[in-house]
Amino acid sequence: MSDDAVLFFAQKPAAAALYEVFERRVLEEVDDVRIRVQKTQISFSNRHLFAAVSLLPVRPKARRPDAYITVTFGLRRRLSSRRIDAVSEPYPERWTHHVLVASAEEIDDELMAWVREAAVFAAMK
Repeated sequence: MSDDAVLFFAQKPAAAALYEVFERRVLEEVDDVRIRVQKTQISFSNRHLFAAVSLLPVRPKARRPDAYITVTFGLRRRLSSRRIDAVSEPYPERWTHHVLVASAEEIDDELMAWVREAAVFAAMK
């Protein structure tokens, strides 16, 4: 994890541990990834942005755990899964999905398959 990413999670160190698991899997499973730490998110891109990690509160506070990250990714299709906390179609055939991740176990093969699909989709643009 870069120094910038450490600073990003300075106020939420438990979320940093989740981010480390996610970052490691992305780097292992997706080729040619660039990571950019910004003020409100950490972006993952190849030719284009395909995923991001943030602290976006996509659930009501009563249903949000203390430690979490929000994984956002774009696909050509809308996913239908109970794991998706929010979805929008900002452009035709471009669906943005937000998944709140509260444990390392949630960074599983299903989530990573969606992220890999998002990377392929971004590379084709």
